[in-house]
Amino acid sequence: MDNTFMHSHSLSKNQKWVIASTSSGFALENMDVLFLSFAMSSMISDLHLSGGAAGLIGSVTNLGMLFGGVIFGFLGDKIGRVKTFSHTIIIFALATAMMSWANNISLIYVLRFLAGIGAGGEYGVGIALIAENFNRHQIGKMTSIAAIGGQIGAIIAALVAAWIIPMAGWHTLFLVGIIPVILIIFIRRHVQESEQFLQVKSHEHESLLKEVFIQMVATPRLAWQTFGLMAMMTVQIAGYFGLMNWLPTIVQKQLNLNVSGSSLWMIATILGMSVGMMTFGSIFDKFGPRRAFTIFLIGSAAMVYTLSLANNIASLLIIGAIVGFFSNGMFGGYGAVISRLYPTKIRSTANNIIVNVGRAIGGFSSVVIGILMDHYNLSVVMGFLSVLYIISFLVMISLPGISELSKK
Repeated sequence: MDNTFMHSHSLSKNQKWVIASTSSGFALENMDVLFLSFAMSSMISDLHLSGGAAGLIGSVTNLGMLFGGVIFGFLGDKIGRVKTFSHTIIIFALATAMMSWANNISLIYVLRFLAGIGAGGEYGVGIALIAENFNRHQIGKMTSIAAIGGQIGAIIAALVAAWIIPMAGWHTLFLVGIIPVILIIFIRRHVQESEQFLQVKSHEHESLLKEVFIQMVATPRLAWQTFGLMAMMTVQIAGYFGLMNWLPTIVQKQLNLNVSGSSLWMIATILGMSVGMMTFGSIFDKFGPRRAFTIFLIGSAAMVYTLSLANNIASLLIIGAIVGFFSNGMFGGYGAVISRLYPTKIRSTANNIIVNVGRAIGGFSSVVIGILMDHYNLSVVMGFLSVLYIISFLVMISLPGISELSKK
């Protein structure tokens, strides 16, 4: 494996294809998932959906992600990363495209569950591909680069939705979701399984299910490590959903902004997130995960609360970018930590289970924030998110595995 650090000319051809395919896969996955957010108001009007029925679409998607994460995590460890990664993309792309023919809520639930299965399965398999094709001192930055792909997907989704929905309607928007299938051609042709994975498979003796139990929960120390990482991931997702789903609405009311003003806030936040991911990855690789998570979790707790102090569009954009920098800069780091704490034979399973449990639970933060908004002011809502980040920090410093990785 190439040990030179991070310059593009030092990467092998397969390494370049791995990072290109995972980044593209995460971008297209996030684009497909966010199509739902941009199409929701049109779907509610067109199909005469109640608020509860519409809200359940997102919950069904999250449940599909959890289910797909478990299934494809096992498949990634059983039959290979490349083949499984391709399967996940095909599923979420086809399920999204089929939404263009959905004209009742029952079919929408089925298709969003299927899309969630594919999207949930992709993450852990893609992260495992990165972890096994790069030097361990590159994993933090490389997983962050892949995570930035997801933010690019969010921007693409916003631009495509703004162009297609007014012109051709929400059904046509989902038809664009078939595009990721094209990526499969390049993945199958250019990306190879790592030697590390192939060697482990050739010496495999225990059943995969038994290995997952042994490596993730067999002792109190391992169980705490696994559930602690799930708790941290739950906070990560809760913060992201809170920022991206609710805060545009909150700031519109607080500062009397129009939709274009809140869109500027979202763009500033996404740009901050992308810079934060690259910065986090560099700190992770140079100083270890404990220092990187400490800086970003404490920074998130402090900066999220300052959003309640914004009193004009300029301060909102600046604070939004800084909040995005800290709050979502950490996202790629979870895959890097999990990949180093759990062995190759269960790596995609561990990533998918931990991350998708966090997604399933953290996704309900939108409901909690909505309830808090009904009864309290913005300072209380932001205080709630700040406390979550402090809890995540306390969990992080209690995990012995993270401390040990930071000493290596």
